[in-house]
Amino acid sequence: MPEGDTVFHTAATLREALVGKTLTRCDIRVPRYATVDLRGNTVDEVISRGKHLFIRVGPASIHSHLKMDGSWRVSPRGRPVGSAHKIRIILEAGDIQALGIDLGVLEVVDRENDQDVVAYLGPDLLGDDWNPELAALNLAADPDRPIAAALLDQRVMAGVGNVYANELCFVFGRLPTSPVGSLADPLRVATRAREMLWSNRARANRTTTGNRRHKQELWVYGREREPCRRCGTPIRRAESSAADRVSYWCPSCQR
Repeated sequence: MPEGDTVFHTAATLREALVGKTLTRCDIRVPRYATVDLRGNTVDEVISRGKHLFIRVGPASIHSHLKMDGSWRVSPRGRPVGSAHKIRIILEAGDIQALGIDLGVLEVVDRENDQDVVAYLGPDLLGDDWNPELAALNLAADPDRPIAAALLDQRVMAGVGNVYANELCFVFGRLPTSPVGSLADPLRVATRAREMLWSNRARANRTTTGNRRHKQELWVYGREREPCRRCGTPIRRAESSAADRVSYWCPSCQR
C-alpha cells in the first residue's frame, strides 16, 4: 500500500531515471491534460511531499498521488506493460520510459506554484521541514479524536497511511479507536512514526518489526486471526466507516 516511504522511494527512482534528460514523449491520458505536450523540455527535479509527487519539467510540474493502488514504473523504452488500460501517463527520455499507472491524482500545474497544492500538509516525515514538536502538537490538538484517524490526517504530519497507523497503535499499546488523549507522550509517537518511515524509505518491502523475512515484517496489519507476535492472541480486524480503512489490533496487547 503506497504511503510516504513508497512515494519517497518512487521519487528517487524517477529522479535517477529522468533528471537531466530531455523528454521525447509526453502522453497524458487524462482528458483535461490530453493536449499538454512537454516534449523537448528537460526534467529538472523529482520531489516528494508526504504522499504527493512532483516531476518538474520546463515550465510545468506533473503532480501525482498514488492513492490506494497507483504506481510509477521505470523500464526500457518500448517494453510492454500489463494492464495497459490503467496507464495514465507515459514519459520517455532517451531509452527510458516512466509509466504512471492507476494514479489517484494526476494533474499538470504551474511549476512556480506547485507547492500550493500541498500547502495544507503538516510536517513531512521524510522531508526537510520535519518538525517532531510541531507534529506532536498537531497530534494532541484534539484529545478526543481516535488515534488512527489523527495519524491518518495529513494535516497532522504527512506520510502516514493505514499500515503505519495500525502498526503505531500496536507499538504504543492502544486500540486504533482509543482517543489521542490516552497517549502518554505524543512526541514519542511522532518520533517513532518518523523512525519507521525513515528506515523503510529505500526499501521495496517495508518492515516495522525489524524482521525482513517473508510474513514477519509487520506486527498486526493484514494478519487477521494470526497469533500476536507478542502474546499469541489472534489478531482482529474491523472495517471502518471511512472509505478503504481497515483496522487490525491485538485485543490483549492493545487496550
